[in-house]
Order: sequence, then C-alpha cells, then structure tokens
Amino acid sequence: MSSKQSVLPTETLNLESGLSLVPRLKLNLSVHRADASVKPLDEWQLKTSLIDFLKSSFSISVPEDDLILGKLKDLKKRKREDPVARGTLFVRELGFLVDKVEPEEVVEKKVCEWKKMVVGKLDGIELSLAGVRFKLSVEVPKSDDFEVMRKEWEEEEEEEVSAFDGGRHRGYARGRKREPDTIVLRGVPSRWFAETRVSSKPSMLVTHTIFSSLGKIRNLDVAEDDGSDKDADEDIVRGLQCKIVVRFEDHREFSKALKVLCGRSLEKQGSRLKADYEVSWDKDGIFRNARSQNEENSRSTPKVAAYNDRSEPARHQSHAPSFSENIRSKRFKE
Repeated sequence: MSSKQSVLPTETLNLESGLSLVPRLKLNLSVHRADASVKPLDEWQLKTSLIDFLKSSFSISVPEDDLILGKLKDLKKRKREDPVARGTLFVRELGFLVDKVEPEEVVEKKVCEWKKMVVGKLDGIELSLAGVRFKLSVEVPKSDDFEVMRKEWEEEEEEEVSAFDGGRHRGYARGRKREPDTIVLRGVPSRWFAETRVSSKPSMLVTHTIFSSLGKIRNLDVAEDDGSDKDADEDIVRGLQCKIVVRFEDHREFSKALKVLCGRSLEKQGSRLKADYEVSWDKDGIFRNARSQNEENSRSTPKVAAYNDRSEPARHQSHAPSFSENIRSKRFKE
C-alpha cells in the first residue's frame, strides 16, 4: 500500500501469499434476562430470532455461521444483572453501502453512520422466546474502531506530557510526544504465515513480505498465541494461531496500516476459513523495552570483545526477535 494509495472501508485489499483483507462489521453481543423467569435460554431460538430481525429491519442476510452465541458457564453463581449468554455477529457484505464512485471521506462517513444506526437499533431490544423475555446489549469492539483507538493513544500522549511538566518525568524528551508506531495482531492461523511445504510454523520472512504491503517495517516479531490474556470462556488451541507484532517506520505508516486492519477479516485463496483477528496498538513498548533491557544488560556485563550482530551466534542476539529492512534478503530458520 503506497503512501498515495487509499482503501475504502467497503473494499478488499489483496496481500501477498494469496491473502486478502475483507471488510466486515463485527458486533459483540450480551444477552440478559428481562423478566423473573428461570427457564434456560434456547440458543437456537435466539439465533433464529436475531437473524429474522436483521432481515426484516436492515435487509441483511446473515448466515448461521456468522452469528456465534454461547451460554455462559456457572449460571447458578451469576448475579441477576449478569448476562446469561454472549456472542458475536459478523456482517460481511458491505458493498450495498456504496452504489457509485464517491470520495473516500464520503464513503467513510456513510459506513460510520450505518454502523451507528445498526448498533443503535439492536442495542437494548427485547426478544420474547417461548414466553421468556431477553434483552440484548450490542457494541462494536474497540479493536474494530480506529477512531476509538486513536483517541485512546492521543489521550495517553497528553498524559505523558503532563506527567513530565508535573515533575514525574518518565524518560521522554521534553515537549515530545511518544506517538505509537507498533501494531499487535492476534488470532491469525499460523500456517498462513508459514513457508509452504517447509513448516507449519509462522515464518519471519513470509510475515515480513505480507505486512510490507501495509507500510515500511522497522521491526517484526512472530510468536505462538497461547491466549494467556483471553477470557476463560474462550478456547485457544496452542500452535494453531500466532501473535504478530509489527513496528512500522513511523507513526504515519502505522496509522495507515491500523486503519486498514480495523473492520476487516483475513482470508486466504482456496480456503473457506475467515480469520476474524483482533488488532490493537502496542501500549507496552514491546520493542522499546527490549532494547532498553539489552542496553542495561550490556552495561552490567563485562565486554570481552566487540562483535557484529549479523555474524555472531544466536546466543548474543536479542530475546525479542525483530526483522529490519536492511536485512530483508536474509532467510530466517523456523
């Protein structure tokens, strides 16, 4: 994606290795009881009612596989106001929102207003299932809302500047904001980023090639996504998914890439699987902290001899894997 190229929120962006970023609307659902009944929730009835409501209210046809609902565990221990079920709704056909060639700003505004309208109509509705009433809560996840994330990092930047001025300097230069430049992507199939017929584990080289379509990369890290910070109700199969951290050359490249990744799913040519990943910006300074730790270790460890990072054995290299533009031609082992 060049600096002059822009992608409309209703358009598909083709990447390398047969991958593509396909637009969609993702909504998180919470189901609460709206009466005093203790009758169990019928997930099938709820699913059917929601699909019918979407069809009649928005003229949207949602396949059953794109509406995921599940009852929560330990319902006997829950409080009255707690949800009895949670789920996710995906609307993958957004082309109907644009019927002619329009400027990017117009399309973005139209899509944003449509999403707000859908959320506004769905949030708070009551559904009667076999005489039992349930109330639905709906929201767009933060990882799918670029404007929400941008507001979040802008507020954090202001706090950092205020902390400096208030005498609580945390290591940043006076008057300089720490603009984010790193994206964290979770929930993508490891094999889609692996070298074909070589390994099922994600390859640094393949991953770098794919994400270079979104902007110039400074550092890259690929690791197994073990779901260590996921909800207990979510099942993560170890080794099947990976976590990708991409640090771009500057904040502008980062911002363009994050905007494209928001509100999209990853698909691969020849596969019916859709990877509904989660994307966020790095709040922890993964690469910065790794560099600081290495510098601290260098100061505390006696220097025996100078060495070149590219030619020395792996024991001298950083514990935070990275991939830079100046070593792009180098092949990484799995």
